[in-house]
Amino acid sequence: MKKHEVLETNVGLMALFMVLAVSIGGLVQIVPLFFQSEVNEPVAGLKPYTALQLEGRDIYIREGCVGCHSQMVRPFRAETERYGHYSVAGESVWDHPFLWGSKRTGPDLARVGARYSDDWHRAHLYNPRNVVPESKMPAYPWLVENHLDGLNSATKLEAMRTLGVPYSDADIAGAQAAVAGKSEMDALVAYLQVLGTSLKNKR
Repeated sequence: MKKHEVLETNVGLMALFMVLAVSIGGLVQIVPLFFQSEVNEPVAGLKPYTALQLEGRDIYIREGCVGCHSQMVRPFRAETERYGHYSVAGESVWDHPFLWGSKRTGPDLARVGARYSDDWHRAHLYNPRNVVPESKMPAYPWLVENHLDGLNSATKLEAMRTLGVPYSDADIAGAQAAVAGKSEMDALVAYLQVLGTSLKNKR
């Protein structure tokens, strides 16, 4: 029996070689990325989220927004004409976890920052049908009623700093005061308004 026949007739051996081939191929693609500066260095103009924006990001995750909205513009003409400059790795170096997503029940939000006014976002989040009659997005009226106390905000910034986000001691010390009394709506709008703004004007 030839060697390749032994491999083809042994399911366990074939599975082992398949796993090895996929693993080696994956490593060849992934490992070099750890050494490329454009992947690991923030783009010019990128700033860490403020305490309020970080709280808004947590609300975005909590409410499941990432399940219907991606945050990654692919480098294709149809994408860039609709959403703007394609996403680059340096925009997400301080995002933990990444919220690139893969589903677009709603539009991509990678470049939504400063596209609409705060009032538009508030009206849209409170009841999407008020501004987009055909919208399938659920309403989030409780975001206006729920207020932040900021008790965990400093801890969140400290955790992000351990992951490499350049928060200063002053940022951490002032985190609670920066968010206390703000509504969850304020926080979510602050987060949405910063998305993609570091590359917004590049083409």
